[in-house]
Amino acid sequence: MSSSKTPAFVILAACVAALAAVLVAQYGFGLLPCPLCTYQRIPYVVVLLLALALLSLPGSSRLGPVLLGLCALAFLVNSGIALFHVGVEQHWWAGLASCSSSGAAGAASVDDMLAQLSKPVKVPACDQVAWALFGVSLAGYNLLASVGLAAFSAAAARRGWRRNP
Repeated sequence: MSSSKTPAFVILAACVAALAAVLVAQYGFGLLPCPLCTYQRIPYVVVLLLALALLSLPGSSRLGPVLLGLCALAFLVNSGIALFHVGVEQHWWAGLASCSSSGAAGAASVDDMLAQLSKPVKVPACDQVAWALFGVSLAGYNLLASVGLAAFSAAAARRGWRRNP
């Protein structure tokens, strides 16, 4: 592996790991995403595509630092979304209109369950922490990861500019 490709592999691996983790949480453990959780996935997909584009470039391409800079920008956008989500979870400010809970109720009988299955899926509220570890929610961990990945991407872009002026 070329040293100029290393940042792209790291970024790609981080995106794949983050997306795999949330998909396992959603489909493996039934942890449904709220609208803000869903929005936080978009920058990871964008960066994943940018990282794949980076890997397809020749090592000396001047486009590499530009793509790394775009990765940093996408991670900064994701940091903003995650910070907003953490603020909504902590009730520092109100969430989006699409973030309100519709109040899911448990099924008491088979008829109730069948009636619930015929209704649209209830979207979780953004201000309710669905899962936390050491008091930090998934949005909080995403904030930390996105800030770190933005810094990593920006530093790699800067190194690339120095190498290929």
